[in-house]
Amino acid sequence: MVGTEFIKGQGLGNQLFCYVSARCIARDLGYEFGTAGQEQLAVNIHSKKGMYFMDMDLGMPIVDKENYKVYREKEKRIYLKNSVHDMTHGCYVADADEGVYGIGDDTLICGNLQAERYFSSHKKEIKEWLRVKKEYDSYEYTRDNLCVMNIRGGEYAGDHALFLRRKYWLDAMKNMRDIRPDMEFCIVTDDVGAAGRLLPGIEACHGDLAKDYVTLKNARYLILSNSSFAFFPAFTSETVKMVIAPKYWARHNVSDGYWASGQNIYEGFLYQDRKGKLFRAEECRKEWEAYKRRGGMDMGRKEYTEREIRTRQKKDRMLYWMDKAKARLR
Repeated sequence: MVGTEFIKGQGLGNQLFCYVSARCIARDLGYEFGTAGQEQLAVNIHSKKGMYFMDMDLGMPIVDKENYKVYREKEKRIYLKNSVHDMTHGCYVADADEGVYGIGDDTLICGNLQAERYFSSHKKEIKEWLRVKKEYDSYEYTRDNLCVMNIRGGEYAGDHALFLRRKYWLDAMKNMRDIRPDMEFCIVTDDVGAAGRLLPGIEACHGDLAKDYVTLKNARYLILSNSSFAFFPAFTSETVKMVIAPKYWARHNVSDGYWASGQNIYEGFLYQDRKGKLFRAEECRKEWEAYKRRGGMDMGRKEYTEREIRTRQKKDRMLYWMDKAKARLR
């Protein structure tokens, strides 16, 4: 058997990536599939109900995980001065790990597991695995001239390297209006306050977990943040016509060409840079490979002094309040 584990407090988006990727890898290798920590699925700060709006087959319950080997997906990190996190923990920039296809029986796979390499050939099956129950499905926000924007706030809102600024959303809205001049917009968010500060005057809603998920899944047009929550609604959608996501994903605001991470380049998405230009996934992959060939990843681990980290913390606070004062217009 090959499986994965749902971790306490883990977000639903990350859990779905682990579930889908591990199940697809198990199928590709010819093993049965199982999961540990099944009671933790969809149980976090956003919901305590569990996975109530899908009938997910979690495979065999793994209750004796101590008897399983653990394969940890290989990581690649670079240590830059773009944020305190990147200075102390490193910025995760890894691509797909081909080592997952060399594991043996009775193995739990742990890691980000967000590369489409792991699951792209199983899209039809994944749509069945993640099918929403009829009673929770909704097409309230499914219109030909409506674009749904997924703004991630919460802990993102205080991180200048992570929280997408107002300009990203305005540029993406302009790109959508280039498709349809009559395009209207609404927001699905975990942080209505942050969304209101970013884009005042646009409807921002935060429903229960099912409502937010199906609103994204059934949209015609999507503008995404750098959050894992919206990926599978977009990936399994039968209605979506266009998806815009931030180029460089989790480091859209600060990257000089590196992806955080390379796993988050997905076929069918359009990636928008800081100037508002759109790039296809194939173009992003070519640029990413060229960046790595130029040696942009050969930085090794750097130990920063406490003084350097404190300086970065002060700069982060200054940038945060400047962004608030300027309504995040830069």
